[in-house]
Amino acid sequence: MQYPSKLIEDAVSEVSKLPGIGKKTALRLVLHLLKQEEIVTSALSKSLQQLRQEIRYCATCFNISDTDTCNICASHRRDKSIICVVEDIPDVLAIENTGQFNGLYHVLGGIISPMNGIGPEDLNIDRLIQRGSDDVVKEVIMALSATMEGDTTSFYLTKRLKPHNVRVSVIARGVPVGGELEYADEITLGRSIVTRSPYNIAD
Repeated sequence: MQYPSKLIEDAVSEVSKLPGIGKKTALRLVLHLLKQEEIVTSALSKSLQQLRQEIRYCATCFNISDTDTCNICASHRRDKSIICVVEDIPDVLAIENTGQFNGLYHVLGGIISPMNGIGPEDLNIDRLIQRGSDDVVKEVIMALSATMEGDTTSFYLTKRLKPHNVRVSVIARGVPVGGELEYADEITLGRSIVTRSPYNIAD
């Protein structure tokens, strides 16, 4: 693709690195921004810089936060006896949008995947086990994608939590096998949370 300017080419190259955006879409976005008032692009640039420099992760659940403790963990209205374990931030947003869950979350930051070189030590697992040992916590829900890696992670976490006598459950398989949690529709995902079942493993 020929560009009329090296500056446009560089901007398109950077924008096209975003997921789901190809060179043509990136070019349209860049040209759109070029037509806007300078204050618009300056505000966008400032917002992205602040996002990258000032965003934090909750010290308790590893959700995105503006402070050391996220709004969910800090809320007195949440049921602190239930923790919902998810793979990443989009899963928290997906479950919150269902309006069917009022407990707390724990973001693993991924799932165990030996093929991709991701082991238990690469995830936020130790903090989860620590939280599971708290007498306040009565149930841990495994809300991971219905894939082999998701099932492996659920199995591993259940084994680690077993000594703490906390109930471990798994969301119902209304979420299709092999499906990513964040792409499930809200009704299906909501029902999966409500109709969760115990996660049983052999001794």
